[in-house]
Amino acid sequence: MIIYAATTVGSVGGGYISSQLIKRGWPTIKARKTALLLFAVVELSVLLVQFTTKAWVAVGLLSLVVAVHQAWATNVFTLSSDMFPKQVVSSVVGIGGMAGAVGGILFPMLIGWLLDSYKAAGRLGAGYNLLFTICGFTYLFALCIIHLLTRNLKPVVIQQN
Repeated sequence: MIIYAATTVGSVGGGYISSQLIKRGWPTIKARKTALLLFAVVELSVLLVQFTTKAWVAVGLLSLVVAVHQAWATNVFTLSSDMFPKQVVSSVVGIGGMAGAVGGILFPMLIGWLLDSYKAAGRLGAGYNLLFTICGFTYLFALCIIHLLTRNLKPVVIQQN
């Protein structure tokens, strides 16, 4: 229940942070990417989970990172409506959702293979540590991709037939 409550806080808080930057006069895309950078850095705290032996510390850290994940998702979905005309936003979000679904299929397969490999080597704990490391750095990697794709952003124009 604690972790699910944290996702709610993250959803609302993620939108609030970027909205406050926009209200202060920041360009919309810059405000969203700055919020994403903040969330990507905080998400690195997932790396600490592998070092804790206390269940409540793990719950606290995981609650923080799922809240940050929701804050991230809030801003990523909003980026689509910031960058594309309203006629194509649903298609853009749908394509992104499809890519996420494919990732949701492939990532568990990677996890299974990775943990099986480490278990066979008698080092299962090291496999989990690697997974937490991958998860922590994924957001920074994704932000780099977002930045590369949006650094020379030009308005998308839809031609009417």
